[in-house]
Amino acid sequence: MPVPEFYFDLACPFSYLAAEQVERMLGEVEWIPVSGSAPASVWLDNPMVRARAERDARRLRLPLTWPDASSDGFRSALRVASHAAESGAGSAFALAALRFAFSGGYDLEDLEILAEAAAAAGLDPGRCLAVARRGNEDEVQNDVARHLADHGVDRLPAVQMGERWFVGDQAVAQAGAYRRAVTTADLTPSA
Repeated sequence: MPVPEFYFDLACPFSYLAAEQVERMLGEVEWIPVSGSAPASVWLDNPMVRARAERDARRLRLPLTWPDASSDGFRSALRVASHAAESGAGSAFALAALRFAFSGGYDLEDLEILAEAAAAAGLDPGRCLAVARRGNEDEVQNDVARHLADHGVDRLPAVQMGERWFVGDQAVAQAGAYRRAVTTADLTPSA
């Protein structure tokens, strides 16, 4: 089975909750940042969505603090996330950034916070801040968003395992169940 792909948005609380469990449930995954699953205001201004995310966080025993979020959905941080993924530090940066945002309540557009997340991931903070200021990675993320739309993926997080897609706040749990079922079927001797 190919390495699963984990699609996430740094402005999405459900991506944060999934990120905290994806490698434990699926093993090695490729971390792919996506911009624009929804504007940050969707998470901050919708009491029903907030309540569901808070309930899920309690169930998972994870802290959830709502970040100060800019309306662009952490565009600069997503540029750094793309750079980190290309540099082999995609998971380390994504986890650090998501934890700063949803455990600490920090705005990932704050360059000091972004530099700290980069340093926590073992990346050069100065280089990452230069990447954050450029728009070079924006088109790559837009291409990823189009790829997801072409496959009917309308929300994040999402996991792709081969031809199978798992979408939404239960994506990681569903992908984990699928992986266990496939592994069990592969290990069962045929008669």
